[in-house]
Amino acid sequence: MKLSFAITLVLLLVAAPLQADRFKDVQVEETKLAENLYMLSGAGGNMATLIAGDKMLLVDTQYAELADKIKAKLQQLSANKALTTLINTHLHGDHVGGNSALAADIDIIAHNNVLSRLSQDEKFPRNGLPKTTFSDQLTLHLNGQTVRLNYMPPSHTDGDIVVWFEQANAVHFGDLLFEGRFPFIDVSSGGSVKGYIDNTRTLIGMLNEQTKVIPGHGQLTDKAGVQRSLDMMEATLAVVQGYKAAGMTEQQAVSKGLGQQWQSWHWNFITEERWIKTLYHADVN
Repeated sequence: MKLSFAITLVLLLVAAPLQADRFKDVQVEETKLAENLYMLSGAGGNMATLIAGDKMLLVDTQYAELADKIKAKLQQLSANKALTTLINTHLHGDHVGGNSALAADIDIIAHNNVLSRLSQDEKFPRNGLPKTTFSDQLTLHLNGQTVRLNYMPPSHTDGDIVVWFEQANAVHFGDLLFEGRFPFIDVSSGGSVKGYIDNTRTLIGMLNEQTKVIPGHGQLTDKAGVQRSLDMMEATLAVVQGYKAAGMTEQQAVSKGLGQQWQSWHWNFITEERWIKTLYHADVN
């Protein structure tokens, strides 16, 4: 018993610094989209920041462990201005994990369902919860810049919003776009394959050829990039529906696969197998 306890203690002591250092080598990088508007990447979901006079807005916060690096990047870009507004695109930890560390004393904006779900998570810091919520659309005006927040029907989750930077012709899709990857559809948080595809189709109709699109994950893209994602989802859904219509079990569908055409969309979180299983159980009627 003593030996077992000692081994457990050693494992815990070893695991703690490994956990603390998981983002040790991560750098927060910026991509300029327009004057004082930047996409920020690091670990987790992509962020965006708008510096408008004495106001600074941030979309999403990645992980708490990255807060100091994110803060340093924001200060560098804004000449040491203070963050004044935070927007959360949805509830997942790689998008809201840094809320408390970065925005405990400022306004945090999200959809009603994000507040509802995060409030039920006892581990989520109370001072990182959204303070301003809305149900359909919210428009912010910051020193001549218009930022429009649109709720989208259940798709990735039931609390997804897209954030439009109108003067810059740029938009943050949150996790309504995994650029070049199979998407994660969180059914346990109200997500829907049909809703995800429908929303993607709707959003394409709101873009023009010059619109800069910030995905939740992946590289900065455009209308054509969003169209590629829609084409992939529609094509792979048709493949899996065909398997089901032919009487294949889920495992038989996984074994059959999607074909070489879609191999590049496979990634460590949503593998081809997981995407097939998502599609196999999708309610698309």
